[in-house]
Amino acid sequence: MLNIVSVLIGLVTLAAGLVAFVPLLGWLNWFVIPVGILGAGIGAMSSGKAGRNLNLVLILIFGLRLMLGGGII
Repeated sequence: MLNIVSVLIGLVTLAAGLVAFVPLLGWLNWFVIPVGILGAGIGAMSSGKAGRNLNLVLILIFGLRLMLGGGII
């Protein structure tokens, strides 16, 4: 059950993160990354690995986007 919740959180993170790829909306990553961390934590408590791995990949991608944008843009 926790894995399903983690995957759902990951999908919400993905949807919000795709919006953050629009120029001048990179600040949204500051909200997306903590949600992904929450999803990865919930996924770590489950027996499945899919939700945790999804959230970890999203954290990595959106964190890289945040670094390339200088933290704001």
